[in-house]
Amino acid sequence: MLGPLVVSSCSFSIPRELLKADLWRVLRKSVGDRRARLLGRLLICDSKKARSKAVGIKHLERTTLACLKVLGAEPGTVRGVLEALGCDCLARIDEYPWYENIGGHILSVSNADIGVAASALARDMESNGMRLVGARSCCLDVGHYNRLVDAVKNKSNVLFTAISQLITEAWEASGEEEVQMIVDRQGGRMRYRQRLQTMFPEAELAILKETETNSSYELHEGERTLRVHFVVGADDKFLAVSLASMVSKYVRELLVANINRYFAGFCAELKPTAGYWKDGQRFIRDLKAYAPHVQYESSRLIRSR
Repeated sequence: MLGPLVVSSCSFSIPRELLKADLWRVLRKSVGDRRARLLGRLLICDSKKARSKAVGIKHLERTTLACLKVLGAEPGTVRGVLEALGCDCLARIDEYPWYENIGGHILSVSNADIGVAASALARDMESNGMRLVGARSCCLDVGHYNRLVDAVKNKSNVLFTAISQLITEAWEASGEEEVQMIVDRQGGRMRYRQRLQTMFPEAELAILKETETNSSYELHEGERTLRVHFVVGADDKFLAVSLASMVSKYVRELLVANINRYFAGFCAELKPTAGYWKDGQRFIRDLKAYAPHVQYESSRLIRSR
């Protein structure tokens, strides 16, 4: 209800023989998929399992920043994180009073710990012939999101447009002849042929399968091939999708934290919110009750859908 919609992608170069491998097992020296017994390894899992009231965003932050360091980026502020992830919201973000200080908000992390974790991951990938080659986010700030939804009258179309942007960027950035893209399936949709053909009008497209759990497609452009798989529960089954899920969650948490800081500056009694539907409604009610003098544009704070 409150805060941006964030969609992310993470790209790896891996040997063909590892295409169907369990990458958690392959990279078991540097990553784990459970919070227990990590022993210094990075947590990579569905973002809903990575965050808890006890540890907050610790694992989301540590994993995201370590992966960015592997890619050569070392952001120290919220704005720096958005820049490192190529977020296209930066041109719009300064229009929001609650995001005015994201360039001055310093991340409270241990650079030494991030460096050790990043080095361990890089060595583990190298020993298995793998590389992390990209991490990107599409951050739809609320005002922009509401304008898009109002234009197309459909949230799922807006979401798929963001996904399409990331798929296109990943394919164009890759120098590989074959690219495999795994996407967490959106809602109950099973068929994606028409949407993919609209994305890549020049490509030859073939349906590999369309089932209740997996819809797969193959596209050819010249000598290059793209296979796209829309998989139910992909963010819990594939390491790369889990990592993208954590990156998205981290970006969203950073920006929602700025919303909380901004409004708490007007009213100390205002309890922070994560921005989701039920608690988001509570936050707006409390804002009206405790700080009725605070002015804000609801179309920039509250999602229309």
